[in-house]
Amino acid sequence: MTGARFDFTAPVPRAEELGPVHVIAIGGSGVSGVARLFLSRGVQVSGSDQRDSPTLRSLEQAGARVHVGHDPAHLGDARTVIVSGAVGEDNPELAAARAAGLTVLHRAQGIAAFLHGRPAVAVAGANGKTTTSALTTAALQAAGADPGYVLGAPLASTGVSAAPGAADAPVVVEADESDGSFLTYRPQVAVVTNVQPDHLDHYGDAAAVEAAYRDFVGTVPRDGLLITTLDDPGAARLAADARASGLRVVTWGTEGTEGTEGTEGTEGAEGADVLVDDVRSEGTSASGTVVVGPGVPGLEEGTTVRLHLPAPGEHTVHNAVAALLTATVGLGLPLGLAVDGLERFAGVHRRFERVGAVDGVEVVDDYAHNAPKVAALVRAARSAAAGRRLVVAFQPHLFSRTRDFAPGFVEGLAGADVVVLLPVYAARERQEDHPEVTSGLLASGLRAHAAAPLVLEVGSVGAAAPALAEVVADRVESLVVTVGAGDVTGVGAELLDLLERRRRTGAAAPRTVDGGAS
Repeated sequence: MTGARFDFTAPVPRAEELGPVHVIAIGGSGVSGVARLFLSRGVQVSGSDQRDSPTLRSLEQAGARVHVGHDPAHLGDARTVIVSGAVGEDNPELAAARAAGLTVLHRAQGIAAFLHGRPAVAVAGANGKTTTSALTTAALQAAGADPGYVLGAPLASTGVSAAPGAADAPVVVEADESDGSFLTYRPQVAVVTNVQPDHLDHYGDAAAVEAAYRDFVGTVPRDGLLITTLDDPGAARLAADARASGLRVVTWGTEGTEGTEGTEGTEGAEGADVLVDDVRSEGTSASGTVVVGPGVPGLEEGTTVRLHLPAPGEHTVHNAVAALLTATVGLGLPLGLAVDGLERFAGVHRRFERVGAVDGVEVVDDYAHNAPKVAALVRAARSAAAGRRLVVAFQPHLFSRTRDFAPGFVEGLAGADVVVLLPVYAARERQEDHPEVTSGLLASGLRAHAAAPLVLEVGSVGAAAPALAEVVADRVESLVVTVGAGDVTGVGAELLDLLERRRRTGAAAPRTVDGGAS
């Protein structure tokens, strides 16, 4: 595991005890939410970012003093500085804060400072934590709880990624495992959607990942609760360990408490406390039946609910079940109201988010960036395509992740009809440290795959929209999904603009693909 810059096991003061706060990279989707929380408590907030954005202007309107560019002078009279893990120690503002002896907190520690005196729900997992956190928030809102929330992306219903909620209401936190920062929250309810190897640049191997999740569950108080699945072997092992330690655990899964011989890797394990059955993804919606087994606190044995959700993908049903159990078993809210909130869920930014449509070409954008997420997304998109051609534009995220999980990416992407591969988005890594890793790793795997989708490689993110416009130039009805955690998110709007101009002028799409095809 890489060296730690922050001690996530140390107690964090209350927000009001931190004095004026300066937030570096305040325009980021996660860090901006922390700034909003501090502003809601009357804390003086300043912040800076590399470039101007609507988020900066929105925070300015909310009362923050914001700056474009990084300069030590921007620290002003701050006593505490908050950063995300993406901000390097060479940032001039962070370096000045360290030199001046200011308190420096990670984004997660900033959230923890806000949680004092509030019941917290922390949602962790390699896949699904943003959607599960958002669904949980929707269920609580429908039940009248007025929760606070801090998510990794804005809710479609509010346009923001964080809100304080009522002073005594629960707070839902998306708990990021990527750097170990999820150890700081000490939630009353911990939700783990799955335990799968990812972020190996930080952890090193899968065993260290599982150990981190055990440490996370170890931060839950003895009267707290773990909610997790038995369908994922890592999560099933986590549940067994937590039960052995005396923690209350409620599980869901596709094998109920009767007639199961246990989950692979957890010999002797019983079936799930809550059965999820008849899961379907049809078009742009998904559904599943939830059956409550014996001994689930607050829910009568045999209670059966059919969930109908306004988003595709079997994984969406499982995320919703986690949210349902959190609202009812974890927080004691009425089942019917929670179900109503889930079924009216408006969605989350960049989670199967519809961008628009022109001339029979619909465009959706999604943040999926690890192999299981990409596979689940492509399956959901195939359902949503409903017979249309499925075109996936994928931007791999991180050279190390692309290298470590190339077979999984290939297997997931192979479910599309056409795959357009963008160059790897480096994020915190450098190409020179991974010279052998390119999108060509995925292209060669896809070309050798039995499903044999059409594969195109483009040399830049700017070339992606013209390449996609050429793919759909035959005017065959298509669903185009732009996928990745980088700047691929702008490609969908660019494509729609090209198609709209083509529609108005009647011109053919330009032939601008600058890579190979098969």
